[in-house]
Amino acid sequence: MSHPAGRVLALLELLQTRHRSTAVELAGLLGVDERTVRRYAATLVEVGIPVIADRGRYGGYRLRSGYKLPPLMLTDDEALAVLLGLVVAERVGLATELPGTATALAKIRRVLPVPLADRLTAVQEHLGFTLRRTEPERGPASGILLTLAAAARHRQRVTLDYRSWRGEQSRRELDPYGLVFHAGRWYVTGHDHRRGEVRTFRLDRIGTVTPTAATFTVPDGFDPVARVTRSLAGVPYTHEVEVLLESDLVAAQRRIPPSVAELTATTDGVLLRARAESLPGMAALLAGMGCPFTVRHPEALRAAVAEHARLLADWATRPAGGQTPLPRRPLD
Repeated sequence: MSHPAGRVLALLELLQTRHRSTAVELAGLLGVDERTVRRYAATLVEVGIPVIADRGRYGGYRLRSGYKLPPLMLTDDEALAVLLGLVVAERVGLATELPGTATALAKIRRVLPVPLADRLTAVQEHLGFTLRRTEPERGPASGILLTLAAAARHRQRVTLDYRSWRGEQSRRELDPYGLVFHAGRWYVTGHDHRRGEVRTFRLDRIGTVTPTAATFTVPDGFDPVARVTRSLAGVPYTHEVEVLLESDLVAAQRRIPPSVAELTATTDGVLLRARAESLPGMAALLAGMGCPFTVRHPEALRAAVAEHARLLADWATRPAGGQTPLPRRPLD
């Protein structure tokens, strides 16, 4: 790295990876004297990169957060980590509104060394995901996500404009207790002063967020993730379901996520409470539990389970080779 411009950029990379470094340390790493280090630091300041020189026994050079993002110097491993993170974020729906993720990927790709860019393309082309791809209407606006995160951190109440799933518009005062990313969507949960209770809101349905001067206290032991998953499990559906599973709570939790049903340990087993739009779908879920169960209600779920059993019996009697299935024996 014999060219002075290269050493200036090398100084920027060192300052980005270290909280503070003395002139002696930087001079040794760059292979120059301390006076040259001071000149390189002044060059960075001249182009708008906020380099601070702290004097004194524990002084040294460090970067101060500026009004804009300075040029980032990334190693091959760091660039690969950032790009893979962006690819995964886009795939699982973690990214905010477009085109932020796509443009960030394009910018970093354009400056990658060709061999590294080729290897990354190979990874991306052959990378499979076990997570189902989610396609929400749109990701949340970056400004809304950042504003809510800051309000939650500083315990600051906000007002927000919200559009319900029915399309109804409302103005809310919310104490944001926490943010949760679940199943491809962003949620905020907290005390809704309009309803006087803890509620959950989707970020992609929030129009504007304005911090207020009011502050709040988060209840002791409040778990935003548990609250959001419970609230999603309680979304109104056609059928109220209650089933007693002859199993233990740990085994039941391994098979049923909290967003699907509420599970409670009892002396007789595990009580499953859920709301379902499709009773055949609930019957299939129960059949896959691998344990005996008792349907408490609705009565129509018993018929759905029996019909699912008849289907399984039909499929079990199908011979290989496409021959005509044997006659089905009715189940009692």
